[in-house]
Amino acid sequence: MNRLRPQNIKQMIFDGEGMLVDFKKTITSCSKIAKTLVAFANNKGGKLLIGIADNGSVKGVRSEDEEKYMITKAATYFCRPMVDVQFEEVYVENKLVLVADVRESDTKPHYSLGEDNKWWVYVRVKDKSLLASKIVVDVLKASQGEAGVLIEYSDKERTLLQYLDANERISARDSSKLLNLPRRRTQKLLVTLVLSGIIKLHTTETEEYYTAS
Repeated sequence: MNRLRPQNIKQMIFDGEGMLVDFKKTITSCSKIAKTLVAFANNKGGKLLIGIADNGSVKGVRSEDEEKYMITKAATYFCRPMVDVQFEEVYVENKLVLVADVRESDTKPHYSLGEDNKWWVYVRVKDKSLLASKIVVDVLKASQGEAGVLIEYSDKERTLLQYLDANERISARDSSKLLNLPRRRTQKLLVTLVLSGIIKLHTTETEEYYTAS
């Protein structure tokens, strides 16, 4: 891992939080930070900057050992499978910033233990760690397999692709209505088409939808 310099951190702060960067003034809850860790691991990876307030001001950490302990505990006991985290310490404005680097995982999906004592999958969308839908979880699971996806075009697939050829997007619920299929069969069809690269899955804070690739 290339060592970060103060100017690297300042540039991240200037760019703001996003899909690959998250600010934390301090770590106060293992269950909360576990959501961010698994969201990064389930996506393209990312960096936690500890000692940085939400507004981007550099506060620094009082005890990097305590922060490392909390993150390591979260990664080990509040993430399943555990998430690998690499640490780096960088002084910015004479204050110590702890960087926790999470790489994209090759054992997706990762689950985090919630305050309800249940395991949930999270994904990174812009600057948020969002709860993954059943379809997203299925895509993450299936994408780890080495076997290719066999597509057999039935009338259902053709109907959906014809709809997307004429329309910009469609939701899973509308797909179920369009194809006159139960929810589970619709989800399976959508997952197969996403994995094959024929359609794209889009997740936002408020909705989930599909478009033609």
